[in-house]
Amino acid sequence: MLKSTTLFLTNRFRVLGCHSYQFWFTTVPPTEGRKWETNNDFGKESRDELHHPIGHRITRKEKNSLLIKTLLDLEDSKDAIYGALDAWVAWEQNFPIAALKHVLLTLEKEQQWHRVVQVIKWMLSKGQGNTVGTYQQLIRALDMDHRAEEAHNFWMKKIGTDLHSVPWHACHLMISVYLRNNMFDRLVKLFKGLEAFDRKPPDKLIVQKVADAYDLLGLIDEKEKLLEKYDYLMNRKPKECDKKPKRVKSKRKHTVSGSSSSLANALEP
Repeated sequence: MLKSTTLFLTNRFRVLGCHSYQFWFTTVPPTEGRKWETNNDFGKESRDELHHPIGHRITRKEKNSLLIKTLLDLEDSKDAIYGALDAWVAWEQNFPIAALKHVLLTLEKEQQWHRVVQVIKWMLSKGQGNTVGTYQQLIRALDMDHRAEEAHNFWMKKIGTDLHSVPWHACHLMISVYLRNNMFDRLVKLFKGLEAFDRKPPDKLIVQKVADAYDLLGLIDEKEKLLEKYDYLMNRKPKECDKKPKRVKSKRKHTVSGSSSSLANALEP
């Protein structure tokens, strides 16, 4: 599978006119167990690209485009996708996390949610991208790929055990996933877990979604109690929090200069 993927990538580079780039190779450096240095400098070519002695040097943008086209054209096979990704990073000195983020954003715009899931899972298998932001991206992609149960399992494994500190925007995402997929009991359980740590929802949209879940579960009393408890949040005007206090311009400088002029005039003979 890796050999066929390599040949596929080689043909791609020939289309770009890259006849002697290190990316098309007969043997691929192993990536399993490899310790990567993360490089977040988007747009900077790797050292291998900068010092390649023969042939046409492709840019990072071209390399990203090649990967996207390859991922979209390959068969829906984990081995094929992982093989293409392994080949793509084989000659990188630092793990190209920033470039992969760009690739993921492009795949999201194309609504290629299944590929987004595969790329992120491959990243995580390499020990890269272990951040809440990446976890959210995976959960969103799983939801859009109609894999809500898998999204729930991932949440419980990676984030849901740390409710006292997990960011509210991550919780809001999971609440939305539960609501869209009729997992109302799990939604309520998550919200109560957050309340147990005395965490207050920052947005009335969160409260409204919890209220909707209570309503759909037939728990009208619980819904009314919730809305009453967060009445201050529900009645808050949208722009109320955005208002910034007006800055009062100081006239001290003018006053001081005016006083100096008056003093000078008084001292004149």
